[in-house]
Amino acid sequence: MSLEKEQKINYLLNSQPSGAVYLSSWLMENGFSTQLLNRYKKSNWIYSIGRGAWMRTGDTLTYQGALFSLQRQANLNIHLGGKTALSLLGKAHYLELSTKQIVLFGSSKEKLPAWFSNYDWGLKVNYHGSSFLPPKIGLQTLEQGAFSLLVSNPVRALLECLYLVPKKQELVECYEIMEGLNNLRPKQVQELLEKCTSIKVKRLFLYMAEKAKHDWFKYIELEKINLGKGKRSLVKEGVYISKYRITIPKALQNYE
Repeated sequence: MSLEKEQKINYLLNSQPSGAVYLSSWLMENGFSTQLLNRYKKSNWIYSIGRGAWMRTGDTLTYQGALFSLQRQANLNIHLGGKTALSLLGKAHYLELSTKQIVLFGSSKEKLPAWFSNYDWGLKVNYHGSSFLPPKIGLQTLEQGAFSLLVSNPVRALLECLYLVPKKQELVECYEIMEGLNNLRPKQVQELLEKCTSIKVKRLFLYMAEKAKHDWFKYIELEKINLGKGKRSLVKEGVYISKYRITIPKALQNYE
């Protein structure tokens, strides 16, 4: 192998954290042709994990390393959200940490690449593409091993949980999470609620925050939040909350 090619492969091997996936699109942007990648493959420097994705030989593949590459190389908005984010941030201690499944959120126009969806990560990947929240707000950085990943902050994560109600998320469980969020920043809550486009999510969030009697709730400017018109019902036979014009399960209304 020529000196130039050795320098290129050394750059390749040292440019990302150990265990990161290398996306073909990113590699080509950085001067690595398909022909050159195939030569590296034959030399056993790298190996393919699916179309458009490579790993360094000897590295261990994890979903964290894959997600890191989707965020940092492909600049996708796909991130750990919902209950997974809450668990990782220590905001849902009683919940089982997501060792059997993870929740990912991305924008409505984004999809997980086939190599990610088809790979057996040893856990279930629940991906939800939606634009009910803007892609760039309500996120924070969390260190996961060698990787610095973008995850939903507690406010956004709970809003994502409420988005999945009632078919994919238990509403009472959302309230149990809300009860523990007693130190949220009103400014963060206000911004996300103002920019959230789901009427259901906003009404449920405000109802639960008020029910939980959090101090930060009194600083929320309700008049700036669009709660829509008409009634919303989550169940056929429930309890109607007139202030938020929403029908909720009796179990939530009676929860102490």
